[in-house]
Amino acid sequence: MQKIEQLYEGKAKKVYSTEDENLVIVSYKDDATAFDGLKKGTISGKGVVNNRMSNFLMQILEKNGVKTHFVEELNDRETVVKKVSIVPLEVIIRNISAGSFAKRFGVEEGIVFEEPTIEFSYKNDDLHDPLMNAYHAIALGLATREEIEEIKAMAFKVNSVLKEYFLKLNVKLVDFKLEFGRLADGTIVLADEISPDTCRFWDKVTNEKLDKDRFRRDLGGVEDAYTEMMHRVFGD
Repeated sequence: MQKIEQLYEGKAKKVYSTEDENLVIVSYKDDATAFDGLKKGTISGKGVVNNRMSNFLMQILEKNGVKTHFVEELNDRETVVKKVSIVPLEVIIRNISAGSFAKRFGVEEGIVFEEPTIEFSYKNDDLHDPLMNAYHAIALGLATREEIEEIKAMAFKVNSVLKEYFLKLNVKLVDFKLEFGRLADGTIVLADEISPDTCRFWDKVTNEKLDKDRFRRDLGGVEDAYTEMMHRVFGD
């Protein structure tokens, strides 16, 4: 599978067309951004961690009945995925209070919820990804009611599978962001990535942050945190 033409470049990835119109190649970068792109930097090796970890987790989810865009890992930074039309909703699942949730509701970080929460934001950089509910999404024609119900069910399934998986690695899955896409036939699949960029990972015992929060909050040890998550997942 060969790259033919660059179709898109985002904050963390480039996307290329291939000889198959239904498949694209995603290439992961080391660029890092936070706070709506206001903070920029580089996390050495991040692209490798995010690519390999995301692919590995997508395959676990496939085995558990979650349809994803994953096709084949080409190398440490590049992966073949099914071409999708992204549903412009960011889907956030939270198991423990942290980040914007704690700030928005004036609570401390670390409150373990009795059941996970779900929220949507409108995937629109110009508007700074505002929070929205399902009725807003339907009103704006972003997704149908049936699609939203399917996305919610898939998101909670992802949470159930990954929360259990990471606990075995002594990692708490605090919260995470998912994106979904439509295949040419309209099938909804999990897309984008699952990585320390899109998830909050805390050590089960110490609550040490093992994710992009170390970059956002200038905590130091950013590369070490990504490497540690890679080690826990792959043991290498």
